[in-house]
Formats: sequence, C-alpha cells, structure tokens
Amino acid sequence: MGEKVTVLVGTGKGVFLLESDADRQTWTQRGPFCDGWPASHVLGDPDTGTIWAACGGEWQGNAVWRSDDGGETWTKALLANGHMDHMLASDETFRKMLGRGPDPDAPFKGQIQAIWALGRVGDTLYAGAKPAALFASRDRGDTWHRVEGLSTHPSAASWQPGGAGLVLHTILGEGDKLWVAISAAGVFASEDGGETWEQRNRRSNQSATPDPITGECGYDVGLCVHNMVRAADGSVLYMQNHQGVFRSRDEGRNWDEVTEGLPTNFGFPIAVHPQDPDTVYVIPLMEWGGRYPPGARAAVWRSRQAGEGWEPQRQGLPDNAYFTVLRQAMATDRADRAGLYFGTNSGSVFASTDAGETWTEIARHLPNVLGVEVMHQV
Repeated sequence: MGEKVTVLVGTGKGVFLLESDADRQTWTQRGPFCDGWPASHVLGDPDTGTIWAACGGEWQGNAVWRSDDGGETWTKALLANGHMDHMLASDETFRKMLGRGPDPDAPFKGQIQAIWALGRVGDTLYAGAKPAALFASRDRGDTWHRVEGLSTHPSAASWQPGGAGLVLHTILGEGDKLWVAISAAGVFASEDGGETWEQRNRRSNQSATPDPITGECGYDVGLCVHNMVRAADGSVLYMQNHQGVFRSRDEGRNWDEVTEGLPTNFGFPIAVHPQDPDTVYVIPLMEWGGRYPPGARAAVWRSRQAGEGWEPQRQGLPDNAYFTVLRQAMATDRADRAGLYFGTNSGSVFASTDAGETWTEIARHLPNVLGVEVMHQV
C-alpha cells in the first residue's frame, strides 16, 4: 500500500505543501500560497483533498483560505478586516498603488487580532482566535458564527493572556464532544456540541512545589497550556504546558503529570502516535536564555509508556541547534509505519518515517514555520 503524504506547512510568508512519493523518501515543494499571508495553521481533508489555512494578522486582516484543487487555486472567507483595508478606504494613492479598494466589512471586524488554529469535527470546521474565541462553520468555511457558549462562560472575565496573548490554539473533538485549550485560561470541554462548557484543569497528582508568586502548592495543571492532543482511539489526552507534560485518561477531568525524565519541563508541541496511544512525543526547550533545545542538541523525546519514562531521538537531527519549534509545528501521519514531522522557526522541516527513530530534513530555508499538519493520501 502506498504511503504518500502531503505535509501542510504554515509559515510567516504563506502556505507551502511538501509532497512525498509513495515511500515518503522523495519530496517536492510547492508554494507559497495564500498571497503570502502569514499562515498560523493549515488543515486538510484527505477524502476530498480540500485544504484550509488560517491566515493573516492585524495588517492584512484575518481569513480562512480554502483550496478545493490541491493548492492550485484559493479563495478566502474574511472574518475580520485589517489596517490595510483602513488605508485603502482612506488613501487614494494607496488604492492606485495596489490597484484595488478595501475588502467589504467582515462579520467580526474589530473583534479578531489573529486566527490561531483550525479544527474539524464531523462536518463542522472550527477556528480558534486571539483574543480567545471559538468560531464555527457548517458550510466548509464559507460563513462563520461565534460559539457563544464558550465566550459567555462564567470564567471568561478572569482569563489572562499568555506570552503570545489570550489565544485559543487547540481544537479537538469527536461527535458532540469538544476540547479546546486557551493560553492562559486552561482546558475547556463541551459534551453538547459547544452549547455549554466546563473547565478541566484538575491536577490529580497534586504538586508539592510552591508557586513562586502565591507560595501555595498547585491544585491545577497551570493554565498556560501550550498544546494538547488526543489519541486516535480517544483513550487519552496529552498536554504540554508551561509547567510540564500531563496525561488524562478521563477526558481531561483529571491530569497526571508525566514530566519526570525530560531535560526541561518547558516546550510547545506534543504529538501522539497514530496507532499506539501510549507513545507520545515532545520537543523540550530551554525556558530562559533563549527557547532552543537543551545543550543546543536537537531531539524529539519519546515515551512508549504514556509518559512514564522518556528517551531522546536524535539520529539525523543537528547539534548546534538554536531553533524553536512552535506549538502547532509538529504532527503525525496515519501511515502503517508511522511518520512524524516538525518545523522550526529557522525554516526547516524534519521528517521521520520510522516513528521517530531517524530523521531527515525535507525542507530548508522556508520562512519561519508556524504550523505543521499532515494530509495522508492512500
């Protein structure tokens, strides 16, 4: 059986597609797409070949772009206008220079600073935004509405921003069940398709380390969640946050810390093996003095016991590595021999087709990589 995959790479200068041969050994590169808009996250549907990209910022505005032909052509659904539209509306010289006028007022004008992440649950496409909000589309991204049940949660007034701002960056789900992660408000879950939500941040193996600010021991996992993944069989959730790595076997109601054995408790991405829910991957980084791999030795750390013990996977990865791997920049494919992929803020993409044992650089000199996903085509 062929194992062809397309690695969907969101960068600071548009979307790139890395396409493999049937053995995932030879790669071709296409892009940039989406007019070079910054692309924080890219998502694909392997059944139809449709690709969506969360793009933009305060200058361009914020949109979800879609391609129905493998990236050849793209259309955009604008959710919020940017400063460029204001300039186009007010400056005739600028209009003449670009040869166009401003986009029409978008439905959430002035309400979105960035679209950070995409998620697909059944036939619904979701987008996570900054400031933290969840948006949903039931027509493949043409039109959008805000998921008000989350925005009006009783805790919303107390949500605090993380280092990148108040960001909803992780969207997981199956059926009527949804999980999102907000930095720095923690994990929220819904069991009725987003109508109502509850916080799920309880730490089961309670911290004995006093908080440096309050002096109290921790009763929750820490609300600065960096990323969260769900095993394919739904049996376990894993989380990397600012304080460490955590595991939940009851859909996020209780979290066990599984950081022990890692060189640092800090990192951004986390991934789970597509067939084995007990195999999980993280990329630890130095928290202070520059966010790069400890000792400047690039490594993906793997646990085959659901976080109970870790080992570094370095073969093929560089030393003298001072890059950062961001929260959405690691993903797995669904191949029988599992593949794992990550991108760096220095513009490289690395791939492993043997579940992390060995690594190959499949792209270099891209713009800073913001997000990596995989579309597996059999």
